[in-house]
Amino acid sequence: MQKAFIGDIQGCSDELSALLERLRDACGGQLPELWLVGDLVNRGPDSLGVLRRVRQLMEAEGAHCILGNHEIGLLETGLGLRRSSPRDTAADVLEAPDASEWLEWLRRLPVALTGRIGGRDFAMVHAALAPKWGLDELQDRARSVEARLRSGGLDDLRAFLATPWEDDPDRDTLERLTHCRSVDRKGRWSSRAPESRRDAWHRRWRRRKHDYGVVYGHWALQGLHVVPGLRGLDTGCVHHGRGHDGYLTAWLPDMDAADPFDVPDPGRMVQQKAARAYYLDVLQKLSGDDDSA
Repeated sequence: MQKAFIGDIQGCSDELSALLERLRDACGGQLPELWLVGDLVNRGPDSLGVLRRVRQLMEAEGAHCILGNHEIGLLETGLGLRRSSPRDTAADVLEAPDASEWLEWLRRLPVALTGRIGGRDFAMVHAALAPKWGLDELQDRARSVEARLRSGGLDDLRAFLATPWEDDPDRDTLERLTHCRSVDRKGRWSSRAPESRRDAWHRRWRRRKHDYGVVYGHWALQGLHVVPGLRGLDTGCVHHGRGHDGYLTAWLPDMDAADPFDVPDPGRMVQQKAARAYYLDVLQKLSGDDDSA
């Protein structure tokens, strides 16, 4: 069955609905098997609506989804570990009558998934993985993190997320998978954009010449990233108007190719332009709040 990988949605429910219809049309009237790279919520106008739609797609259509940094942030806010930022727009989830159920649902999402397309294995992560990891190590680390996220009640989850990532290998793995952008020559990672191009996590990953491809999101300012072995799909739908146009992007890989991660890959991207400048909406709201203060 045709797969479709979708980048960061971040509460842009209208664009998600429009993109799904375009994917259905592109696949002869049938919705493809959906793989979502995380960051379903926050910054956009309808986080709760996106969660409801994605949950329905997972239950009825067999869609796959992983946790992103904004889901982790939402869990931390709901558990009292993090104050909501003025730029956060996911209060609709936490103010919903079934908020606790959404926290339980989110904590049970995977943090990484693997599979096969055509003649090549692949991994889907939200932000990054360590350059040296093979698929087996990624899977082992991801399953260990998921066991910690799902173990016990919400108090146990709070204790896990409150642990400094430097002090716990599972917390370090979770943070790397959901936040990382750069890795230096000593292997130290950071959520910051690399100061040198050679320190981008994916450049160091490519030097290892792995036999699997990676689909990821998270890096809106980088934009669409299509190189051999990699598909970075965060095209900043929610950042539309921030000096560039924003899109919600889906990749439809060639399911019969010996290496669907090869390039050029013409005609394989389906994009839905943002309906409005959500980033500017947030800035205007903040400006209005400042004026009223």
